[in-house]
Amino acid sequence: MRNVLVTGGAGFIGSNFVQYFLGAHADVVLVNFDNLTYAGNLGNLAAIDADSRYRFVKGDICDRTAVDRAMQEHEIDTVVHFAAESHVDRSITGAAVFVTTNVVGTQVLLEAARAQGVERFLHVSTDEVYGSLGATGKFTELTSLHPNSPYAASKASSDLLVLAYHHTFGLPVVVTRCSNNYGPYQFPEKLIPLMIMNALQDKPLPVYGDGLNVRDWLHVVDHCRAINTVLRTGRVGEVYNIGGNNEWKNIDIVRALLKHLGKPESLIAFVKDRLGHDRRYAIDASKIARELGWAPSYTFERGLAETIDWYLANQPWAKKVMTGEYQEYYRKHYHEG
Repeated sequence: MRNVLVTGGAGFIGSNFVQYFLGAHADVVLVNFDNLTYAGNLGNLAAIDADSRYRFVKGDICDRTAVDRAMQEHEIDTVVHFAAESHVDRSITGAAVFVTTNVVGTQVLLEAARAQGVERFLHVSTDEVYGSLGATGKFTELTSLHPNSPYAASKASSDLLVLAYHHTFGLPVVVTRCSNNYGPYQFPEKLIPLMIMNALQDKPLPVYGDGLNVRDWLHVVDHCRAINTVLRTGRVGEVYNIGGNNEWKNIDIVRALLKHLGKPESLIAFVKDRLGHDRRYAIDASKIARELGWAPSYTFERGLAETIDWYLANQPWAKKVMTGEYQEYYRKHYHEG
């Protein structure tokens, strides 16, 4: 593992991983390959711009020529694939881009990685590929795939493609499926940052349905630690679930952050439920714990408090994201020097 290509490294999880990975490995070159769609923010990575081990390449994972060029020029031997359209609501109103990016883009990457002869291809997926749970039980790596949204279906398709390239061509792949992430640099369309930003402005906090949908929450730093662990020691051809052992109802999260901010619960506004809204997700992460020794380090209470405090301390960052000003970073720092 010498020259690592990270796709989607300007996104929420990707940018956290890029910083974590460079901090954990002194002897690597990391190439961040990102198309800078609406959720890609190079400002998240301003602190490492001057790091000689870091490179940025603007490119679309669906563009085979651009992917090949990046892999060849930087002699890539390892791929960590984050790049994806990831917002369920957007997939409901426009599924085509999810199929194109998440399925076709992954297939392009797999072909390029195969041609390059990479030593490891890690595909980052989601627990949403499993569908919805009842009141009890957890998703294991052997749970049948039953995606219920266009986003989830596109990720399940890409998972199967990745595993098929291992079975058919011997490509050394591993797949990770994580629960809901939270933490610094998350785009404000997602639950926790959206609620924080609305609460700070005393705006209504829109909660789907009755607010009793349950998710397992994983701090993004714990996710980065897990990916690094799987990348180094995971078994080729395997799937590893990554969960935070933190099941919370949406409404309880909203109430907790309002309490932390000293805001009234009267800001909560229940809205019409999302189409096909899965009721409950829960991850069984015993395999990665048993085989690779990983376990989450954050409790949700600590992680949520730190996340709220980060957004309080970084309101200029949030303002730039919400106004679209963050998209100027690439033009100023990469086009105009």
